[in-house]
Amino acid sequence: MRVLTIGAMTAALWVAACGDRPAAPPPEKTETPTRSVATTDRPDSLTLAAVKRRGRLNCGVHQGLVGFAYTDNRGQWRGFDADFCRAMAAAILGDGDAVRFVPLSAADRFTALNDGRIDVLWRNSSWTMTRDAGEGLVFAGVNYYDGQGFLVRRSLNLSSAAELNGARVCVQAGSTAQVNADDFFRSRGVAYRPVVLPTEEAARDAYGREDCDAFSADISALAAARTVLADPNAHTILSDVVSKEPLGPIVRSGDDRWADLTRWTLNALILAEELGVTKENVGDLTKKATDPRIRRLVGLEGDYGAMLGLSKTWAADAIGAVGNYGQIFDRNLGGQSALNLERGLNAQWNARPAGLMYGLPIR
Repeated sequence: MRVLTIGAMTAALWVAACGDRPAAPPPEKTETPTRSVATTDRPDSLTLAAVKRRGRLNCGVHQGLVGFAYTDNRGQWRGFDADFCRAMAAAILGDGDAVRFVPLSAADRFTALNDGRIDVLWRNSSWTMTRDAGEGLVFAGVNYYDGQGFLVRRSLNLSSAAELNGARVCVQAGSTAQVNADDFFRSRGVAYRPVVLPTEEAARDAYGREDCDAFSADISALAAARTVLADPNAHTILSDVVSKEPLGPIVRSGDDRWADLTRWTLNALILAEELGVTKENVGDLTKKATDPRIRRLVGLEGDYGAMLGLSKTWAADAIGAVGNYGQIFDRNLGGQSALNLERGLNAQWNARPAGLMYGLPIR
């Protein structure tokens, strides 16, 4: 059944009444003003409200992984992931130290998030379909592109993990490492003996005691493990990379604005490196930046923080607390650290050689 609008009915009656008289011109179209994203009717973030109310961010981290999250001799949390916790605290509360670090095992990290014991999880966790679509976790981005490898003793004179026929391989139970190692050996018809341990630390210690011939985990974790072995130079990481492990922050489902806040804090730090905004110069740039991209980043143009429920200087506050992505990497994982890892895939998209780090535009 055709339904005429009131306007259409009126026009039809007018034409019928006037016979062959020319039809009146259609009314001019009026543009509907586009509302700012910051003023849309999206619900406020309950997580953000809770963080502001308590005055600190509860951030889930690894129990102790050199380079990523660990306590120093003074009991202070350090590391790549710990710095991202501080960046979020600075963006939200203006204080990078307003963080309560919650050390979590691989077994209880997601439960702690869903139970509300933590607000966000920055704990070298791989973004997989099962975790995203199956378990309903919300990944807010990738802060480290990793891959799984094998740590072995140099005395074995191995050039590839495919030579580990009949070898004992230590892996962590219930992790992607256990599945990836099995896939690697099965696909090559190589027999091996998995030595499954409850935690990554237990797997590393078992390897150190020579209870296994190889230790398989994320390459970054293997690099960290090697630094604490009795003789680090006696061990090598084989060239095989047997999986893709995109690591990043995770939040609970059902709070889209909190996911946005986490995602854009990460992107602001990546973008800051690309634009040359550092911990040292961000203060000056908040007063006199001329590049429009930097002006938007540091809060001199627009009010992008309002879209996240934050102040105009949210990104500048995060950068001022911990530096840009490159500074965070170099300090904890790169040339300024004991791990001395190359940027590799974690280099900026426009670097030479190029990596996968690509800060989404703030505009």
